[in-house]
Amino acid sequence: MIVKDSMPNFELYQPAQLKDAFALLDSYGKDAWKMGGGYDSLVWFKERIKRPKAVVDLSGIAEMKGIKETPDGLEIGALTTLTEVEHNPIVQAKYRLLADAVAKVASPQIRNVGTIGGNASQDARCLYYRYGLPCYRAGGNTCFADTPEGINREHALFDSDRCVAVSPSDGAAALVALDAKFVLQSSGGQRVIGADEFFIGPKIDITHLTSTKPEEILTAIRIPKTWAGSYFYFEKVADRNTWDFPLVNVAAALSVQNGVIKDARIVCGGVSAVPHRLNAVEEIVKGKPMDEANAKLAGQSATRGARPLNYNGFKIPLMANLVTRAVRDAKA
Repeated sequence: MIVKDSMPNFELYQPAQLKDAFALLDSYGKDAWKMGGGYDSLVWFKERIKRPKAVVDLSGIAEMKGIKETPDGLEIGALTTLTEVEHNPIVQAKYRLLADAVAKVASPQIRNVGTIGGNASQDARCLYYRYGLPCYRAGGNTCFADTPEGINREHALFDSDRCVAVSPSDGAAALVALDAKFVLQSSGGQRVIGADEFFIGPKIDITHLTSTKPEEILTAIRIPKTWAGSYFYFEKVADRNTWDFPLVNVAAALSVQNGVIKDARIVCGGVSAVPHRLNAVEEIVKGKPMDEANAKLAGQSATRGARPLNYNGFKIPLMANLVTRAVRDAKA
């Protein structure tokens, strides 16, 4: 039985500067928990699944907030709220894909507090994992979802290795499609990595969805100007229109000239532990017109290699249809 009436005790720290946050993380190590907007964190604490000794609330660190245009593109502080990202005029004008994606996250109330860094970094939503069972992701030796009796309607079609949980983020799919870079900082310095290194699957680390180290903080996300003003498409299918995670989503950025696709980045969420980039589909559509035939071919190709579980086979035609619409209906 899970006790949800109160949270276990922990020390709460609210640093105003990054250097103080780094000192706390260095001091507490793996016993520290980093918190941004707090919505996902507080659920973990209330259900007593996570029991950190110290919670480092980053929300007071001003240098991790805001959106600014740079010579190379756009830099978004990791603590910038989803509402701010959605309504920012630069994002709307040049990188609308991200605005469209974060507008589909949860509800207005959550978007007002939830952060872009937190949305990209959120943990798996598998009910067995969230319930505190000793699955692979929790350090055990079983995947309760990938069994004949397992409830796996929301789980992976691709790249599963023991664990079949998926990335639940809408923002992450758009960030990958925009070729975003992630700025991770610690007392030891800074590293800037691409999405292929930031988001990790179970073959690399079965207990985490990102490569952020315990002593590191995701401080900013950088979007290159390469895809500014491109043709964009985002669509999310969920059981409810608000306050729900994607069954499947699609984010597409297309470079189009005279009706012909010159380049493309197409990503699906909800089908893998990481935002699932469709490299083969991108190659198929390059050099071809944005027409129905090309779009249908893209959709049919998107699901090659899918391995459905007992209850998520519906995701295959759903994903194919979303990719078809993304290639056919993307707009500048």
